[in-house]
Amino acid sequence: MRIMAIDYGDARIGLAVSDETATLCGEAWTLCERNMNRAADTIVKEASSRNVGQIVLGYPKNMDGTLGARAEKSEEFKIALEARCDIPVTLWDERRTTIAAHEILHANGKRMKKHRESVDAVAASLILEGYLGASK
Repeated sequence: MRIMAIDYGDARIGLAVSDETATLCGEAWTLCERNMNRAADTIVKEASSRNVGQIVLGYPKNMDGTLGARAEKSEEFKIALEARCDIPVTLWDERRTTIAAHEILHANGKRMKKHRESVDAVAASLILEGYLGASK
């Protein structure tokens, strides 16, 4: 069963999908979409075309574990996804994934201006890796 991880943002959404054995990240990309409903429609189509059986949605908690406005947006997006498909959607603590994604890109020689193009996909990959690691 493939698992899809989502790093949900207002303008860009990072997506990562595991391999068939749910062991490794098989592919990652960024969706540019500001409209929540269009984004949910597109993601459900992508998940269906890849035979995804589980969706893991990043849940951006504050560093002290409390929930803020970004977490509320993730909760709304979870509802939008669930209304469109029968794939289970799990909220997953994504604290520090974007910071770690920037660090990875910087360590690999990407200039800061170029981070915007791929940081969300890298963050989704980190969410997926965290979920896969905890599931084993």
